[in-house]
Amino acid sequence: MNKNKLILFSVTGVIILSVSISLLVVFIPRAPPGGAEYEISFAAFWSESTHPYDFPPAPHWSGLIGATHAANITFWEIGGLASLGIKNVAETGSKTALIDEVNIAITNNTAFSLISGPGINPSPGIAKTEFTISRDFPLVTIVSMIAPSPDWFIGINSVNLLDDGEWVDELVLLVYLYDAGTDSGLTYTASNNATIPQVPIVLITDSDLPGSNLAFGTFTFTKI
Repeated sequence: MNKNKLILFSVTGVIILSVSISLLVVFIPRAPPGGAEYEISFAAFWSESTHPYDFPPAPHWSGLIGATHAANITFWEIGGLASLGIKNVAETGSKTALIDEVNIAITNNTAFSLISGPGINPSPGIAKTEFTISRDFPLVTIVSMIAPSPDWFIGINSVNLLDDGEWVDELVLLVYLYDAGTDSGLTYTASNNATIPQVPIVLITDSDLPGSNLAFGTFTFTKI
């Protein structure tokens, strides 16, 4: 429960699923010299067949939200307290506060670009968006709320898309559930029960929510 659970793997087979696909079309500024442009695809596996325990009605995911940034800033991490931006995403799916936090980081020259993409409704499904990245800001952080839920989310924290000075062509990461530590609900549809004071972000384990040791989806980064 005390480390970010991210797994890199290669796909050698083809899995055919009946899924919905969401694509957010946004203006993507040209990458700076030495930078790159990427597409991120969030493929959500979460369904009653993959995670039957306590499976809720109307399963969906909030819009993707995050940033490309430098190593001197962290928007969330296991063992840290959730910012207002992470709290709002995890509890309601609202992006507004986290967008403000990213924009402040951009102004302070600790982040380079905002990443904002669509959600998935219903789950399973696929959501895609594009972003630019700079050599001075090669890390990527992204989150999305699993919904309905008390304060649970999937995400990656400070993933580096530079490998020995070269931009990776493709990176696939399995994603798991985290508890933001701001609501004490124990089931997907639990009533609001604010955690006061809030507690650190943790990885949700199988003992907390049966089946949570299984991936809920993948993030795939593809260099354009």
